[in-house]
Parts: sequence; structure tokens; C-alpha cells
Amino acid sequence: EEIQRETAYPDGKVEKVLKNGCHLIFFPNGTWKKVGSDGKTITITFFNGDVKQVMPDQTVIYYYADAKTTHTTYSDGLEVLQFSNGQIEKHYPDGKKEITFPDQTIKNLFTDGQEESIFPDGTIVRVQRDGSKTIEFNNGQRELHTPQFKRREYPDGTVKTVYVNGQQETKYVSGRVRVKDKDGNIIMDTKL
Repeated sequence: EEIQRETAYPDGKVEKVLKNGCHLIFFPNGTWKKVGSDGKTITITFFNGDVKQVMPDQTVIYYYADAKTTHTTYSDGLEVLQFSNGQIEKHYPDGKKEITFPDQTIKNLFTDGQEESIFPDGTIVRVQRDGSKTIEFNNGQRELHTPQFKRREYPDGTVKTVYVNGQQETKYVSGRVRVKDKDGNIIMDTKL
């Protein structure tokens, strides 16, 4: 671009105004700033390789050169971090966070302390604030983990519960109930 005006300042800063209306400001430490002809688009390239862009809609895009990470802040408060390994984090203004891992697992962290993970195979894990966990498998099975027991529910209606003391209880759709002690010995079976 053709330079319309160039000004050197006593502090070592140099400003160039281009004919297209852009301003370029060069700082002694190697950092430079470009202000677009619209006066709203600003790009700062820092001496360490970091780049900060401010867009006309006030979106701020900051690239951290060492970490190879981009942090975008939108005018509505949404922040998106993109890491070099492919991980993407979205931080919403209401405090919710959504993390997409390189394997495409998605983890949602809610403001009330609950968590939800959605795995590529369709499995969904939900963790409540009290630590209890629900796992929904893509084959229709469901598990509930609490401090007292772990329970698996099968699509046919069978429910198997394992208690912290090791005792197991299986309830079948037919009404049959089988209970085993911690060593696997049957202590009750109501075969119908």
C-alpha cells in the first residue's frame, strides 16, 4: 500500500498512514498495530508472536503463539478457546461451559454443579451435585451410581443392583428376585 504520511515519535514509535485509510503503528519493541480504514478493525501483532484482533462488532480474537491457542470473546460474552490439540472450550456468559475434546467427546459443566458427558459412541454420563452418576449406554442399558449402590437397568426390564457391602440383587421382569452375598453365593432366589 502507498504511504500517505509517516511520523516518527521521540519514544521510537513510527506511525504510517496509508492512502487507503489504514494506520500502521510500529513500536520499538517489535510490536505493531494496524487500524483498518473503518477505524474499528484493529490488529496488534506483539513481539512474542501473539496476535490480538478487535473486529467492528467488538469481537476480540487473541492468538497465543507459544501455546498455539486462540481465545475469542464475542460481544454477547461468549468466550471460545481453541487449543492446538483440537480441544474447543465454550464459556457462556451464564457460567455454563462446554468442552469438545479431540476425540469429539462433549462435556457440559452446568452452573448448578451438574456435569454431562456425551461420548462419540452415544453413551451419556450425567453427574449430579451430590456425586451420583447416571450412565445411558447406546444399547439401551442404563446405570445409576450412588454412594450406597450401583444399579444397571436392562432394556428388557431386568434390574441388577450391587450394594457397597458387595451384596447383589437381580430383579427380573417375570417377578423373580435373586440375591447373592459379596462372595457370589445365592442367599435368596424366588424362582416363579
